[in-house]
Parts: sequence; structure tokens; C-alpha cells
Amino acid sequence: MKARYRYRIYPTPGQQMALAKLFGCCRVVWNDALAFCIEQYQLGEKKPKNGELQKKFITQAKKTLERQWLTEVSNIPLQQSLNDLEQAYQNFFKSCKGQRKGRPVRPPRFKKRRAKQSARFRQGGFKVNRKLKLAKIGEVKVAWSRQLPAAPSSVSIVKDAAGRYFASFVVEIEPESLPKTDTSVGIDIDLGITTFATLDAGEKIKAPKPLRKRLRRLRKLNRNLSRKTRFSNRYEKARQRKAKLYAKLKDTRTDFLHKLSTRIIRENQVIVLEDLNVSGMVKNRKLSRAISDLGWRQFRTYLEGKTEKYGRELQVISRWEPTSQRCSCCGFRGGKKDLSVRTWTCLNCETTHDRDINAAANIKKAAGGHSEAQNGRGDRLKTFVKKAAVDEPSTHQEFIQLELFG
Repeated sequence: MKARYRYRIYPTPGQQMALAKLFGCCRVVWNDALAFCIEQYQLGEKKPKNGELQKKFITQAKKTLERQWLTEVSNIPLQQSLNDLEQAYQNFFKSCKGQRKGRPVRPPRFKKRRAKQSARFRQGGFKVNRKLKLAKIGEVKVAWSRQLPAAPSSVSIVKDAAGRYFASFVVEIEPESLPKTDTSVGIDIDLGITTFATLDAGEKIKAPKPLRKRLRRLRKLNRNLSRKTRFSNRYEKARQRKAKLYAKLKDTRTDFLHKLSTRIIRENQVIVLEDLNVSGMVKNRKLSRAISDLGWRQFRTYLEGKTEKYGRELQVISRWEPTSQRCSCCGFRGGKKDLSVRTWTCLNCETTHDRDINAAANIKKAAGGHSEAQNGRGDRLKTFVKKAAVDEPSTHQEFIQLELFG
């Protein structure tokens, strides 16, 4: 399987100028080819093939006065830029035809000078020793935080909005099989606004909430940026201060998600999650900021990749499973509960449950990670008449007759 290994690099001022020139050339080649494809589409013509675009906007463009400066950079990143454009169009076409899973893919867009910049080198354009040697750039200092497991097939040089430089290597690795365990875990992150996740064993993992802790600082930077003249030198400095804060938020969140997912993978053989409609949940204007600050979808993505790498099993149950409504002890379904209800008492077995711990236990059972409840869960049983519990909002205050569903 292929994996990415990213390292921080520290180019000299001269190398930064050379990289800026390289990023600009890759961006211009992309934008020129994209504009030509859009023009051909408006004329009713088919999209040109990748070979035709390579010849027109790299080979022939170097011979013109307007684009002769393309010869000052390596030819490999320019070719890879048009390869990426071809791949972006293929993803868009497959999405339109329904051949691609997931969310609909939008057509390629023009690249901007002030956004994140990148250029990719394949074999022949770079060499790895103690430093990273790039064609027509030179040897760049790399902070080797860990050793590369194999010879990389390509490397992408990235400059983020905060002005930091990274080298992202693609290497071929063999999956590592961790020692098998008999433990499994159900994870509830459906209502984890105050806590990021709750395990079926009762452990509640606190959310770092990097945005909430720095929200006051972010508002101050936004006010400062709004007072500057757009694209002036002071505007650029204020924009970079804001970008550095966002980079800090991202790094804090990513570090927390990586450490938590790795710990869960090492301790459990089977991991059970609930399928969440995160894109729909963030439309709630009262909870969207808190949900986005947690990074639920990114956590699931990390678990999916690490289960494949380390030989674990990840199961995802349906989002319509009534995990918050059902008693994890007897299987009684008590009905829908308001978000403010954090504990409730089962009317059948009189067990008091913590909402999140009970949901995590039901998530684990729903995927077959635990034995069935004592009543079998499969029969439709009548229970005796009981008075509704005080802390159960989904029942009436009068005496009611209840049914137990499997």
C-alpha cells in the first residue's frame, strides 16, 4: 500500500525565490490549459487529450516570448501539473456519470497566487540523501523527524498559507500486522460536543476544541485584517498572521486525532462506529462551529487508513440505529430523547444510564461485537404497566402500557 511521509523543509532565501518561480510556472500552465479546455467546451468541442495539452502549453509555449520563462524551471513539475488537471477532469466526468462514490465532484478551478502552492517531482527530478536535492533548486534542508521506510516514488513540495514549506514523499510500504487481541470497542461521537467521544467501557475523551480556545484571538485578527487596504503590504502581513493561527488550530486538531486513533487501533481488534451525516449536522447554525472544531470525519478517515495498515477491523453501523433510545441492558426502546437529557432510567429494568455510554454500548452490540441481550432482542414482548420515570422526557406522566421491541 502507498503512504505519505511529510517533513518540514527549510529552503534558503535563494531557494525560496526559485520555489516561488516554480510554483508560478506550475500555476500558469494549469490555468492556461484549463482556460483552453473551457473554451473548447463552449465551442462544442471535446476536451483535448493530455498529450495535446502537454505539447501546446509546455513544449510550444516555451518557444514564445510570453512564456519563454518556463524554461527556467524543471520540466517535470510542469508535466505533473497537467497530469493532475487530467486526473481532476476524469474524477469530474466519473462523478457526473455516477461511476464515482462519495460526494459529487466539481470541475477543476483556476489556481490562485495567494492560496496554497505545490509542485510535484517524480523520479529523475529529485534525490534523497542527507538533504533533498531538487532539479534546478538545489539541496534543501529537511527536518527528518522519522526515517523513510523505502525509496520514494515522488515528492510534492508544498507551501501553505502560513508560509511554511513541506516535502511530502509517496512510498510503497507493507501493511504491519499488530498482535491480535480479543477486545472490541464501540465509540459514540454522535453527541460529543462537550466530550469528543465516549467508549462503551465508560471512558469519556475530552475534546481539545482548538478553535474555541482561540476564538477571541481570531476575531481580533479578523478585525485587524478588515481595516487594511486589500492586497497592500500591511494586508499581506495581517493575512499571514491569521493564516498562522489557522495552521496552529489545524496542527492541534490533527495531533489529537492521530494520537487517539492510534491508541484505539493498538488496543482493540474490532472498532465500531456510527455513520454520521456530518455535512448535514454542520447546517445547524447553533452547533456547526462546535462540530467543525472537533473533526469527526477526519477521525473516521484516520481509523479507516490505520485499520487497513495494521490489520484491524472497522465496522460502521447505520445512522438510523436507535442507539440513544434503546436500553443496553434489556433492549427496551424508550423513545426519542431531547439533547439536554444526559441520563435516563429504563422503564423496563429500572437501570439508570448515561446517555453517551449507553449509546456506545448499543453501537458495539449492533455490529455483533458483543453478545445479545438476555431477552433475545428478537421478540415482541409485553411488559407490565409502570409509571414514567421523572428524568425520562419521552414518556407520559400518566400510567402507560409499553411494548418491548427487539
